[in-house]
Amino acid sequence: MMSFTTKRAPVVDEARERDPVATAEWDRARRAEVQYSIQLRKIARHVADIIKGLGVDSPEAAEAVAEALRRYERLLHPWAKTAARRMVTEVAARNDKLWRKVSAEMGRSIKTTFAEEHGIGERYRQLMAEQVNLITSIPREAAERVHHLVTQGVVKGVRFTEIAKEIERGGEVSKSRATLIARTETGRVVTALCQARAESLGSTGYTWRTMKDAQVRPSHKAMEGRFVAWDSPPTLDKLTGHAGSVPACRCYCEPSLPKNF
Repeated sequence: MMSFTTKRAPVVDEARERDPVATAEWDRARRAEVQYSIQLRKIARHVADIIKGLGVDSPEAAEAVAEALRRYERLLHPWAKTAARRMVTEVAARNDKLWRKVSAEMGRSIKTTFAEEHGIGERYRQLMAEQVNLITSIPREAAERVHHLVTQGVVKGVRFTEIAKEIERGGEVSKSRATLIARTETGRVVTALCQARAESLGSTGYTWRTMKDAQVRPSHKAMEGRFVAWDSPPTLDKLTGHAGSVPACRCYCEPSLPKNF
């Protein structure tokens, strides 16, 4: 794993200071998390309904539940594509506002590159495909969990009544999984889109920014104002990733752009 460097961010333009409006735009992009979480929790509730509706009073019934969950995963794909597109588009729209402000301040060359969406379209498609896989993983993992519980229970000689209790917690487990995906992925998409746009303009890295409040983790607080290369994400608290892209991180990237912009 890579570790961060301690050098300060290079000054691209000494006259440009941290823009509170730009900061707010990046922060507001996180609000997409709320709507995404609501959507994903609907899947968790349906997982719970499948388990409860079919019941798990025998190994055969448990396998029927697992198969129903796998069937739900297959049926979920069209909805997952719509939900993924909505989340990525919402984050991108808010990110657009920031970049349009940057382009207005820094010159027409950015406007031209921005308008052409040079290299960004493919990243959009990748992000949406990744989200579809994560969304459909909720019932898929629930099915795998049922199969694992039954298999391990038989091997260890656990009474099926105890196995059934754990299987019935599937909806709760899926809800936690849905919440984690929403919390992690909206931030990761914000950072990924920021990186794609910045790199298309020749950026080699960014300044790590925090929300500068009591909730900032010590390791992230130490990153405030430091330059990070796009190709060298730091490792903090055993997690590797750029600002805003690791679970529960509210930090964000402030791209360093070439002087000719």
